[in-house]
Amino acid sequence: MPALARVEPALRKTILAAADSPRLQRGVRRHGMRLGAARFVAGETLDDAVIVLRRLNDRGLKANTTLLGEGVSEEAETRVVVVAYREILDRIAAEGLRVNVALKLTHLGLSFDEGLARQNIGELVAHAAGVGNFIRLDMEESTFVDATLRVFRSLREEGHANVGTVLQSYLHRTPADLEDLLPLEPNLRFVKGAYLEPGEVAYPEKSDVDAAYARLIERSLTTGGFTAIATHDEALIDHAKSFADDNDIARTRFQFQMLYGVRSKLQLDLVQEGYDVLVATPYGPDWYRYLMRRLAERPANVLFIARNLVRR
Repeated sequence: MPALARVEPALRKTILAAADSPRLQRGVRRHGMRLGAARFVAGETLDDAVIVLRRLNDRGLKANTTLLGEGVSEEAETRVVVVAYREILDRIAAEGLRVNVALKLTHLGLSFDEGLARQNIGELVAHAAGVGNFIRLDMEESTFVDATLRVFRSLREEGHANVGTVLQSYLHRTPADLEDLLPLEPNLRFVKGAYLEPGEVAYPEKSDVDAAYARLIERSLTTGGFTAIATHDEALIDHAKSFADDNDIARTRFQFQMLYGVRSKLQLDLVQEGYDVLVATPYGPDWYRYLMRRLAERPANVLFIARNLVRR
């Protein structure tokens, strides 16, 4: 086993633990954009993000954007977030961008009041429909999965077609969650999972997570919904392409999704092959935890940050 592969699980745990360190957050935020955070985050303001989003569109890529932040604790804070997302949706429409929105329900109050989060997201989904846009409910730690799926289901059952959500292949429960959602013909993004979860909740081994991911993609592609294949893993991408071809699944039924700053050449190669590709492109001043999760997903990215630190 290569040396990096042996140390990656421990390094991943260390990075995720550091994501919750206020002291480290203060230090990284002071210099982070200059050290390399700008590789993964499209700036700290909406104006910054619009420049990046337009550049992606000009290269044939679609995008979504997220105002980074999570875990608010008061209703008034959630109203600030709602207003910000209404502004984002209006700006996307005004700029004519091929961009939709992804957001975390904890940013809208889910951690302390599910009803409030449902009210807030209902307002935003309705506003998005009014400007011809789409909102995806990102998935968070396993403790929020049930509530997130309840909110998603309630939106769909009320007739909102412009909303999707996310399923994580590392969770043992996900195949059953997928089966429960299939009657809705949902728009689902599939990810491996980026949170530190116990073994009784999630697969600890990468090979098991990858195998589960492939099974979920196959199941989703053969049903009536839309499948967003969110991975940078070329083996899984090739598997999805072959499975779609072998089963005569139209390319309009699925999309590859990747993160801003990760595998940019692969994104453009897929566009050249005629596939629909979306780049998840977040922005905002509260980018620290997002950056740490990106580092944890691929600890080799730590070397990128370290090189920039040495160059300062």
